[in-house]
Amino acid sequence: MTKKRLEVPKMRGVEDLLTMDVEASAATTISIDKIRVAKKQPRRWFDPEKMSQLVQSVREHGILEPLLVRPLGNGEYELIAGERRLRAGKVAGLAEVPIVSKELSDKQALEVTLLENLQREDLNPVEEVEAILELLAINLDVSTEEVKSILNVAANAKKRDLELTGNVSRQLEQIEFILAGIGKFNAESFRTSRLPLLSLPADVLEVLRQGQLEFTKARTIARVKDRQQRANVLSSAISQNLSLTQIKELIKQLQSSETTPAVTPEKALSKRYVEIGKRLPQAQLWKDDKKRKKLERLLNELEKLLDESEMLNK
Repeated sequence: MTKKRLEVPKMRGVEDLLTMDVEASAATTISIDKIRVAKKQPRRWFDPEKMSQLVQSVREHGILEPLLVRPLGNGEYELIAGERRLRAGKVAGLAEVPIVSKELSDKQALEVTLLENLQREDLNPVEEVEAILELLAINLDVSTEEVKSILNVAANAKKRDLELTGNVSRQLEQIEFILAGIGKFNAESFRTSRLPLLSLPADVLEVLRQGQLEFTKARTIARVKDRQQRANVLSSAISQNLSLTQIKELIKQLQSSETTPAVTPEKALSKRYVEIGKRLPQAQLWKDDKKRKKLERLLNELEKLLDESEMLNK
């Protein structure tokens, strides 16, 4: 009998995924060194503080929820879900960890991993977008770039009031179905509000990956083209926990200073000389003997400086 294809009627947890129509073994314990982490993992960054808390919990109570793995042969297994627990177990010095092993194809393994990660509360926006793209690509059996193309074609057709081809129409329907299961976006909102994230500058993307800044703030800062200015804004936004309004004001100030013409030393001195000339009559320094003598000395020095300059220029 042919095994059922993995479908996505709604978002499910790892426990629900264990009931899929594939053979599963009961939970058991194996050496932690026998588990390999797949190269293609949705999560690339782990909050150090939260990881430290998990390590402490593992030291005190052990790993309470088994890791989901699949057999690789030679007594080794590939991790499907539970990378944080596996990392914490290694740091805590565990020799063995509890697992549930399932026979999964490469495609099924990746899909389960993506689904499991998409339910994590601390999954950052960048990893979320990448995971959703991968999930859509797997179900449509196309590349992530083709998924983007389908979304753009559908949006352009709707804008021009054109009818979609049968293939694109079916693909778009499947995309909508999967996104409805995730419960956060439809095809158009995912295209317009989330896909642009992947086009942000690398420094902004990194900050987003680390959860140091909200998506709306990061998108605003990304509009600063100058790399050094953008780095300064990012630093201020994070260290001072600036609001979106404050970030916009900071960017406005930077852009304003850019458009203000620089004052040359010559202009600055000339302006200063004119201002002093205007103030002298009002000050009436000659009425005080000490001030008058000091003024005469300064004027003599100024005249001498001018004479020397004129001699050099002849």
